[in-house]
Amino acid sequence: MAEEMAEDTALAYSRLSSKGQVTVPLKVREALGLKARDIVAYEVRPDGVVLRRAEPFDVEFYRALASTLEEWNSPEDEEAFRDL
Repeated sequence: MAEEMAEDTALAYSRLSSKGQVTVPLKVREALGLKARDIVAYEVRPDGVVLRRAEPFDVEFYRALASTLEEWNSPEDEEAFRDL
């Protein structure tokens, strides 16, 4: 039974290599704005997988965020939250 696709939906195929690699089809690269060395994220859902361009990791933001989490990094916290 074939599924119907919306008019603005494109279908593209690629083949998995023996090393587990795929070439992202040109239509998909263009739609996602992908270029060489970009990071691709795969969101696994019960009904399939969503492919999207991942934003570059912001090291400075991570460092700022990590410093705010140190207050919960004690042996007491580890004991309190171990079984969650």
